[in-house]
Amino acid sequence: MVESAASTQLRRGVVGPCILALLSTGPRFGLQIVRELNDVGQLLTSQGTVYPLLSRLQEAGQVSSHWEVSDTERPRRYYSLTDVGRRDLELFREDWRQFSGSVGTLLQTIPSSSSESEQS
Repeated sequence: MVESAASTQLRRGVVGPCILALLSTGPRFGLQIVRELNDVGQLLTSQGTVYPLLSRLQEAGQVSSHWEVSDTERPRRYYSLTDVGRRDLELFREDWRQFSGSVGTLLQTIPSSSSESEQS
């Protein structure tokens, strides 16, 4: 799949809030987050981008983490949403509703170049 520069920029801007949204339903370990983002589609180019982003979200106080050790599985680092993260997610949701609505309206009202070609 060839990706446009615009698509790359959009992804960079929304993966963090998407991780916060996943964590809003409960703690997850890193690979679980990667899998869920992959399942949605078009959110990840590589799983290697998730772990540095989780570190940045933790440094920003939006997520916390802890290790769980089990007798049957290898140790896993679980990430949880903090109160700061929950607030920031709600702010993003409102911004996204307004932003995506504006973009959607504009894209629907301005004919695309392919539509103009068909009319000629």
